[in-house]
Formats: sequence, C-alpha cells, structure tokens
Amino acid sequence: MTLAVTIEPMSDRPTASAEAASSTPGGDAETPPPATSATTLDVPAFGWSAYAERVNGRFAMVGFLAVVLVEAISGQPFLRWAGLVP
Repeated sequence: MTLAVTIEPMSDRPTASAEAASSTPGGDAETPPPATSATTLDVPAFGWSAYAERVNGRFAMVGFLAVVLVEAISGQPFLRWAGLVP
C-alpha cells in the first residue's frame, strides 16, 4: 500500500522573506502588516477578541485533560490528590 502526500505552501499569507522584500530600505514609507496567529488569520489582541477566546479555550481543554489524567492515574479525586481536601 502506497500513500502519497503532497505538501503545498500556504499562499494566503505572506512569508517573512516576501515581507522583507516588499519593505523599503528606509522603512518610513510603509508600516508592516500586523502579525497574525500561527494557526489562523486572526490578529492577536488584548481584551474580548476571538483570538483571546480561542487561546483561553485551548488552555482550558489542556487543564481539564490534566485533571482527568491525574484522577485516572492516582485513583483519587483531584482535590484530595492536591491536598486541598482531607
């Protein structure tokens, strides 16, 4: 059984070399575009933004999985394992 994989570059976002080539030597004429997220085209911003909510959700999922794994491996409730409940 043969598996063929084709890897194509992302064409919807400029690369670092393309950004460097398009900038002027003095740098005064044009400001660079804002940096985007590594996984989406969202621009990281403070406050209530879609990017911040996506990152918070991902951290929450990792934390929940960690609690479940601690309970499964130790056989104790998380709060007892952490020493918060006698």
